Amino acid sequence: MPIVHIHDSDLSFEQRGEHDTILRAGLAAGLGLSYECNSGGCGSCKFELIEGEVEELWPEAPGLSARDIKKGRKLACQCRARSDLVIAMRTDDSFRPAILPGRFLASLESRRELTPDITEFRFRGPAPARFLPGQYAMLRLEGTGAPRAYSMSNLANAEGVWEFWIRRKPRGQVTESLFATLQPGARVVLDGPYGLAFLQTEAPRDVLCIAGGSGISPVLSIARGLLSDPAMAERKLHFFFGGRTPADICGLAELQALPGFAERASFHAAISEPREGDGWDGAVGFIHEILAKVLGGTLRDFECYLAGPPPMVQATTRMLLLEQGVPAEQVHFDRFF
Repeated sequence: MPIVHIHDSDLSFEQRGEHDTILRAGLAAGLGLSYECNSGGCGSCKFELIEGEVEELWPEAPGLSARDIKKGRKLACQCRARSDLVIAMRTDDSFRPAILPGRFLASLESRRELTPDITEFRFRGPAPARFLPGQYAMLRLEGTGAPRAYSMSNLANAEGVWEFWIRRKPRGQVTESLFATLQPGARVVLDGPYGLAFLQTEAPRDVLCIAGGSGISPVLSIARGLLSDPAMAERKLHFFFGGRTPADICGLAELQALPGFAERASFHAAISEPREGDGWDGAVGFIHEILAKVLGGTLRDFECYLAGPPPMVQATTRMLLLEQGVPAEQVHFDRFF
């Protein structure tokens, strides 16, 4: 098996499985390799190849700029070692996995339609499900090529259950197969957990969750983690969720079922494309705009977690950091493209 050495350090790890990438092999070994999306989009896992040969799975990945390509930089999440390697790559203890990721087969137990294009998929693995609220796993179907990252909506559990709220993406290589053909009993490969935007249990601030579309999955996990943990009983939850139409709004029933919801939590929903006769009497606008109207001027007091389509995440982070002055260390999200 190829050995990967980090240049100018004593760090090294082995790439074992045929589906390992350099990044996932390093994280599975417990190293703090820089990353976010694990999918080729964010560019956080760039490295320079000093010695050895790699297989590039997606040379045109958007996480690499033309300048990066010209300089020979590569993405650790999109490369496999073909020989022993020496690479130059950013490492830091902040990226070190709190729970070592692993790869295993899981069976689909059930699926539940939540909106016209979001479905809950419930899988069961062979061992207890270990992850932090807000993290994600890589899911791979046989015959669909590269795995895709999906965030868990539930909490860690001894029963080995992994739940995902997934939005059907038109012509999506994985979601088309998930929605069209995957039925209870079918098996998939799960690899995880990954992700850095997990619930900060030691932070003293109240929690703000902001989601758009299927971005509700990780922040629902965070809300569940907060309200279910007696150690955080003094912290309150503000949950903001945006969709295009009333049919896109979901999650309230699951939140209301959590202990202490009525006393500690509030739910704010908004739609961006109202239509005459749709019966919607709630807020209208983009969710970051509604958030600014409701809590503007106080947002520095919150630990903020957000997930959703890239334009929504970009607009929300801009508002939080630049317009509201929220410290960057209080804003948590994993970049996906």
